[in-house]
Amino acid sequence: MTDPFATPEGWERFRPAFHLTPEEHWINDPQRPVFVDGEWRLYYLYNADYPEGNGTAWHLATSTDMVTWKNRGVAIEKYRNGLGDILTGSAVVDERNTAGFGAGAIVALATQQDDGVQRQSLFVSTDGGFSFRNYEGNPVMDNPGATDWRDPKIVWDDARQQWVMVLAEGRRLGFYTSKNLREWTYVSDFVRTDYGLLECPDLFEMVDPTSGRRTWVLGVSADASSTGGTTGFAYWTGAWDGERFTADTDEPQWLDGGADFYAAVTWNDPRDGDQGRLERRFALGWINNWAYARDLPGGSWQGGSLSTTREIVLREIDGRLSLLSQPVAALEAREGESATASSFTVVPGDIVDLPVQPSTGAFRLRARIDAPDAGEVRLRFGSGDAEVTVGYDAGAGVVFIDRRRDAVADAMPETYREIRTAPVEADGSLALDILVDASSIEVFTGDGRASLTSAAYADARAGVTVEAVGQRIGIRDLSVTPLEVNDSNSR
Repeated sequence: MTDPFATPEGWERFRPAFHLTPEEHWINDPQRPVFVDGEWRLYYLYNADYPEGNGTAWHLATSTDMVTWKNRGVAIEKYRNGLGDILTGSAVVDERNTAGFGAGAIVALATQQDDGVQRQSLFVSTDGGFSFRNYEGNPVMDNPGATDWRDPKIVWDDARQQWVMVLAEGRRLGFYTSKNLREWTYVSDFVRTDYGLLECPDLFEMVDPTSGRRTWVLGVSADASSTGGTTGFAYWTGAWDGERFTADTDEPQWLDGGADFYAAVTWNDPRDGDQGRLERRFALGWINNWAYARDLPGGSWQGGSLSTTREIVLREIDGRLSLLSQPVAALEAREGESATASSFTVVPGDIVDLPVQPSTGAFRLRARIDAPDAGEVRLRFGSGDAEVTVGYDAGAGVVFIDRRRDAVADAMPETYREIRTAPVEADGSLALDILVDASSIEVFTGDGRASLTSAAYADARAGVTVEAVGQRIGIRDLSVTPLEVNDSNSR
């Protein structure tokens, strides 16, 4: 009988076991999935000509649980309608037949780029999203003379019975409205000049079920390097009046503090009902960073992988509305039998093996850390020149990930070797939930208030050690659980 937690013979060294990759060639931006016939249809940018040729298509992957994705092939091909390759956009299920292609047709709006000029085109699927045909009236939005004019995110504004598009336009976001998905009217913009090139925008409404406070959220992939951060998903809470978004504050919050949670998309589950769709969403991103995207090792595929799906909720924290995220609950169904250990203590100066160790290269480690105000704990995954450290610094009030000694760090640019942190309040005790795969680590803590997603190359099967710095550290509720292999990744 095949072991569902063991990678098959010939599996490539850095091929993720449970994160989605294409069978071969290049992967980047995910496109927000739609739910059709009991199944999620997720698209991602895919270049079958990499590295010799440019241009991306939309590749389809399907799932029933948002955890294990099955590759299904190209759904929107590049260079077929004379307008260039297919870049990022979004698909919607047109339940009201607003576009006239039939109720339930899947309509995709995507950027096409030809000779450096970006335009918005429309594609239609009537087979549940497996294939799309070109709309004869493309492009539905011609470029007004902008260099960067891309990544349309389409949402239905039910209160005003209209479609809304958010478009990335360099250092601003443009808002457009439509009744039929084909004709769009510009209504306003949202300008931010201190977060680099803005990409992959998002707009959605949420409610905190505890306080009852509602807000619209405007998200975007942005660059925080000017303030010592990295690229990732920035978001503002605020008000949407049908034409304009007004942010509560000038400074955004960040959904993830890691180096590699980019081009993220969010979505809700249509089965949740009207209130439920406001109370929770889901998200995933591209585990990569354009500072070194083409330098990361792969194998028959390149470009990294897509992250684990996370569930997002809105909570009021110290008077401010914030998004909290944790791994989607369905991940637990892909877990094997846990190895557990009772409470133990680590004294400063000691580096000791965890009492339970991973038996596979893809696993979930959970633990509760009891640390004094000035204590620090470091969990080292792997060993020697293939090691990644995840830690909690109680004095600084942060969790961190350090990959300066992983298997590829020496060949990467300096930004790869920078330690990434996320603030978290712990009051002396902190629960860590860490997802480890062959080429990534995702850290969640603080009941979802903090997360760190990073490409990371450490063979954790070599062991996990723990070190205390400054003061004694207590560890309890430790478990190490293997995660099932997604064999759709392999050729």
